[in-house]
Amino acid sequence: MVMALWSGRFEHDASAFAQEFGASLPVDRRMYRQDIAGSRAHAAMLAQQGILSCEDARALDEGLARVRERMESGEFAFDIRDEDVHMAVERALIEDIGDAGARLHTGRSRNDQVATDARMYAKECCRALMEGNLSLRRALVERARSSDGCILPGYTHLQHAQPVLFAHHLLAYAWMLARDFRRLQAAYDAADACPLGAAALAGTTYPLDRQATAQALGFARVVQNSLDAVSDRDFLLDLEYACAVCMVHLSRLCEEIVLWASSEFGFIVLADEFSTGSSIMPQKKNPDFAELVRGKTGRVVGDLTALLVTLKALPLAYNKDLQEDKEGAFDAVDTLQGALQCVEGMVATMEVNDRAMRAQAEKGHMAATDVADYLAKRGLPFREAHAVVGRLVLQCEKRGCELSELPFEEFKAASSLFEEDVASCLSVEGIVAARTTEGGTAPCAVEAQLANVEEGISCDEAFLCSVEAPE
Repeated sequence: MVMALWSGRFEHDASAFAQEFGASLPVDRRMYRQDIAGSRAHAAMLAQQGILSCEDARALDEGLARVRERMESGEFAFDIRDEDVHMAVERALIEDIGDAGARLHTGRSRNDQVATDARMYAKECCRALMEGNLSLRRALVERARSSDGCILPGYTHLQHAQPVLFAHHLLAYAWMLARDFRRLQAAYDAADACPLGAAALAGTTYPLDRQATAQALGFARVVQNSLDAVSDRDFLLDLEYACAVCMVHLSRLCEEIVLWASSEFGFIVLADEFSTGSSIMPQKKNPDFAELVRGKTGRVVGDLTALLVTLKALPLAYNKDLQEDKEGAFDAVDTLQGALQCVEGMVATMEVNDRAMRAQAEKGHMAATDVADYLAKRGLPFREAHAVVGRLVLQCEKRGCELSELPFEEFKAASSLFEEDVASCLSVEGIVAARTTEGGTAPCAVEAQLANVEEGISCDEAFLCSVEAPE
């Protein structure tokens, strides 16, 4: 019969239902590598400090290595009665090496143990998400560089506003993702502190070397307060926040992909590999994966909200509520990883219909602002210029034509300040090329922006290399 490792205080086992309800093993078993790594580092430190014999430490290290091999190979039989991954590992270790295995928990609690596992796992997740982030940014840059002067309408309120380079539009998302990378860096840094040695909440009477354990596990520092060490989950909040904001950014891009792929827009055609069909309508090619990314954003935002609510009223130090910290974090990470890969695939493989984009960029009187600027540069107050051009647009609406199709005489009648050179304000290329301010959509400004984006990617690649996981 499997008895709980803490059963000495109790006369009866928890009911089968209560054991299953209270178990975190189905969720936290994915942290077995981190748990075993933490235990090996803890055992080595105990021996270094003379708390364990070298023989026991060697047996522990070899036994933990064997447990990991069994888990890696899939031969390890997890038992829900073990409650969590920590007890599953410890039970297997005791069965393998006997009394030495029972000494592993000296100077340690599951409270600081699980916090350590979660921080190590969070760091690993941050690294994986940063790599996915960089891959998508590279895809956006490559697509921007290959767009070759493609112009599409820029929108406000989903109404035609001003024409922009397609590259400029894509780079807006590259900048969002650059900020997302910063948030992942912050989450990584928040997790990069070792709680081991805090024990249950107050530290321990054993002469532990917390710095040695932290260094062995690749942490930059130790958590300075034992109460905070076992009860803090801010690092998971930071990770889930980074995931939620990035998913919101991906959702915005996917919303545009859905619109662009529609018959009404026709700006892009998604690759077959990132589309689905209809079970009843043979002609359909649906942007299902873009819609899924958009839809999955809600669950990641929900994961963040759930953890905030879980933490909001917890007294110090550890409470069983904290068992609920990991499932949402794991879900947020898994969801974002899949979404990054999916969006990268769509961006890299979609076919761009530059003719359709250009055709729409020539509609909607998008030269209106430039024509108003033309008058303002000749001395007319901008608000008066705005009104003059507004009346010209109204004439166009009534005639069913564009500003570029109005005879010059109509411009002259609207304001004596108009000259023949107003025509330069009416071409799509002229409108785009005129916006040369830093961050603008002119080709020269976009080229400078591309260089900055690529420099940022290089810097972030260097950072990622600097935080490679320890062996």
